[in-house]
Amino acid sequence: MYFGRFCVFACISSCYCSFEKDENSCGLLTKFLETSPVSLAINKYGFHRDVVITVELSPDALSGFRVLLVQRWPRGIYVDPYQLASLRNQGDWEILLDSSIDLEVPAHKTSGFVSYVYSTPEEPTPSQLTVTIPVHGRYQKPSCDEKTFTSVDIEPPELLLRRENCMQSDTVSPLTVVDAPCTPNNSSICTWVKLQHHKDQGPVSLQFPVGDGSLVLSVCAGTLLVTMICCLALSKYIWEHRVI
Repeated sequence: MYFGRFCVFACISSCYCSFEKDENSCGLLTKFLETSPVSLAINKYGFHRDVVITVELSPDALSGFRVLLVQRWPRGIYVDPYQLASLRNQGDWEILLDSSIDLEVPAHKTSGFVSYVYSTPEEPTPSQLTVTIPVHGRYQKPSCDEKTFTSVDIEPPELLLRRENCMQSDTVSPLTVVDAPCTPNNSSICTWVKLQHHKDQGPVSLQFPVGDGSLVLSVCAGTLLVTMICCLALSKYIWEHRVI
């Protein structure tokens, strides 16, 4: 009889401690919002760059949380979906794009897009997560005001966190809640907790060359003239050598 009571008491104590631990873990999100653990840097030069995103986490406070980075890209750059697919097995991240990417159109004929970067589940949660995303600059519209370079600004990504037992209204009410795809498969939408940007972390600017718009007419005329000369020379060669 006493042994049965002891087992029941031990079970209740274990459940209560587990519940209290989960509540404390969810409550730590509020304090975590006071800092910005996300930083953004650029590597390489020219039209082909690497965007390096670093996330500083607290394994004790955020153990069991899923991490999602929402990166909003300007229209002046693009990511290659085929390149991302080839790099999928080389890192701890999976990336979902919100739309199809046209690799050929210039910057002024396209629009920005969003990528969702998911961390691969790992226990325990590491203190630092790093993802490197290769990006490519689009050709800019020629300028007629002697501007030789243009700036493309990349804002730091939004950091979203999710844990099943922390998504009830009473645990997330003081926080910013947003909807985003649950997984890289984009099969359903889930509720995530959004962490705010730190004021000291501003956008990162990339410089890309701009063509001289005043030379458009002369370049087109020169291209047409060279094409006609080549066609005439080729036709003459075919006629003289009876090439069929």
